[in-house]
Amino acid sequence: MVDAADIRLGVLGSGKGTNFAALADACMAGRVPARIALVLSDVAGAGILDLAAGRGIPSMHIPPGRFRTRLEESAEAAYVEALRAAGVEWVVLAGFMRILKGVFLRAFPGRVVNIHPSLLPSFPGLESWKQALEYGVKVTGVTVHLVDEGMDTGPIVAQAAVPVREDDTPATLHARIQAVEHTLYPEALTALLEGRARWVARRGPVLATGSSGS
Repeated sequence: MVDAADIRLGVLGSGKGTNFAALADACMAGRVPARIALVLSDVAGAGILDLAAGRGIPSMHIPPGRFRTRLEESAEAAYVEALRAAGVEWVVLAGFMRILKGVFLRAFPGRVVNIHPSLLPSFPGLESWKQALEYGVKVTGVTVHLVDEGMDTGPIVAQAAVPVREDDTPATLHARIQAVEHTLYPEALTALLEGRARWVARRGPVLATGSSGS
């Protein structure tokens, strides 16, 4: 087992922070072998910052710059500097709404993780649960993946399915997806940190245990 004191996580988020809360509580309970050293947000007053403060975790807002979908280069450098100053080894995205580019990813090679509310490669991008309903699929789900420079294109670490019900609305489907996210994300992150995620051909890493998180 990896000593939790040895691995320091940085969390980036833009919104309410429900996935951050699930991860933070799992770390504090010893279910994830790490501790969260810093929380950063591109949104002043984001709920994730309040949740971090309430748990005694250092947090700050760093303005993203002038671009809508990614960090400006100077902002990206500021994020990297803050994370390095906190001794962060792995970066975990929890509702961070900006694409990360080369400078950031080179600073944490193969150690930036994201969660997405669909079974990628289906329905990348925003509001994937609405995309699933509009398309009429019977099953959607959750994907944990490593981050590359594309939009939700990095290697898949773990997935879990969520059935789409006949009477689902965007709100009800999203709520059930989030419930699965809060279980799958800590499990998948633990597998990565403990070295139980392995590369398989060109499909990316999978959980060596075969767990789906459902």
